[in-house]
Amino acid sequence: MPTMLEVSGLTHQYGQGERAHVAVRDLAFTIESGQLACIVGPSGCGKSTLLRCISGLIPATGGSVRLHGDEVSGVPGDLAVVFQDYSRSLFPWLTVAKNVEFPLRWQKVSKAERSQRAAEVLESVGLSGVGKKYPWQLSGGMQQRVSIARALVSRPALLLMDEPFASVDAQTRGELEDLTRRVQRDLGSTILLVTHDIDESVYLADRVLVLSKSPASIVADLTIDLPAERNQITTRESERFVSLRGEVARLLQSPQVQRPGEPDPATAESGPGTTTVETGDTAGTADTAEAAARS
Repeated sequence: MPTMLEVSGLTHQYGQGERAHVAVRDLAFTIESGQLACIVGPSGCGKSTLLRCISGLIPATGGSVRLHGDEVSGVPGDLAVVFQDYSRSLFPWLTVAKNVEFPLRWQKVSKAERSQRAAEVLESVGLSGVGKKYPWQLSGGMQQRVSIARALVSRPALLLMDEPFASVDAQTRGELEDLTRRVQRDLGSTILLVTHDIDESVYLADRVLVLSKSPASIVADLTIDLPAERNQITTRESERFVSLRGEVARLLQSPQVQRPGEPDPATAESGPGTTTVETGDTAGTADTAEAAARS
């Protein structure tokens, strides 16, 4: 498959002088077209910074990001972002349908086509019939589905997802994971998703990139050789899933990843059958919501 995303020598530093903090340093990897790849790493290692550099929301201080071979110097028109905090990334004064249509306002798309495409993607995420409601009238899981629909309406070549399911309950999280895999399969989307949840990374991904502590570097690039058709119960019970889950957990315990005094990720629990490194930090902001919607 052709290369969709190429990250080469990526570095980002916050501040200057003695107070400077290097979040990521000399990161390099590629993502092939049609892949679903997950990034997992310890808290504060620079995962969200990495996604923001890839999306063009913040400029890298070194290295390069290329999408379709073209260097990213701003938010690409065929890239979309789904943030963790859906309550701050949706516009509460717009209906669900208008939220989903929002990115198309900057494209040469007629009003009728905007409405049709919004209805189509809402149906694809299981929300047909709610277009006239407002986000605050929906459950958290439904609001995040709206965020995913809005990201998909512009038919992006690359979809970035930053801890997209961390703010919902365990049952809804499983439903959204299955939705993501189904959308990725049906639409042939290329997805790069950041998560703190080890189980989630293995369940969702074709590949898992394990990052070191800050400044982030890639410790391992694992191929997830599970069947394409996955099930929240049988897949997670399978011997191969348990083996891969353990491999990622061991990598996250390794000296180059684990800080002294941090909890053992193999035993930290956020719910039945779910292994996490931490609960996740808030990623979405009101300022970045509009930039993501424009993409």
